[in-house]
Amino acid sequence: MNHSSGSTIKPVVLGVGGCSGSGKTTLARELAAQLDAVLFPLDFYYRDLAHLSREERDHYNFDHPESLEHDLIVQHVEQLRQNKSIDRPNYDFNTHSRVKDVTDHLEPQRFIIVEGILALHYVNLTPLYDLTVYVDAPHDVCLTRRIYRDTRERGRTEESVREQFETYARPMADEYVLPSRDHADLKVNGTEALDWSIEAVLAELRRRNLLTLA
Repeated sequence: MNHSSGSTIKPVVLGVGGCSGSGKTTLARELAAQLDAVLFPLDFYYRDLAHLSREERDHYNFDHPESLEHDLIVQHVEQLRQNKSIDRPNYDFNTHSRVKDVTDHLEPQRFIIVEGILALHYVNLTPLYDLTVYVDAPHDVCLTRRIYRDTRERGRTEESVREQFETYARPMADEYVLPSRDHADLKVNGTEALDWSIEAVLAELRRRNLLTLA
């Protein structure tokens, strides 16, 4: 079945971007909970690196725009916008490979929240958004949060996280992520209280008459 419960209301699509560790994922998750939205993290769309050696995978540049299968991202966001369901790929961060024959079936909802470091970067993706939000945070804050997350959730050492940050994440952020701020309708501070950022986004949705539920 391609369509959700007979809905003809066009979904509202939010794009939430910002550097890794800026707080964008936390903001997107909380917004998704409050709006009963479909959460669409770009992280599921990393290219499958199963053909590479473990060492090659560990030194792969995951912060470059080409690391994501962006054509499939655009296709899936477009389908959700058209009230069609999708089967989203699954990604294993420990092996840097796509989980074979396992997808997540997503039905469209009134709100769809696309989030990722490059969510506001791709020129064929940004026109699909009804509202774009950039979460700003200094590099040192992002690194501290990355170390905390990756050592606990992804089995990394602090040294490897720091090395990856300096080699890939920081230069790629400077080249691709920070310029995407210019595409944002709204900028929030990732070091301030989460409640303020949420209220700022909801206020902007109200201002644009996008919060009306049918």
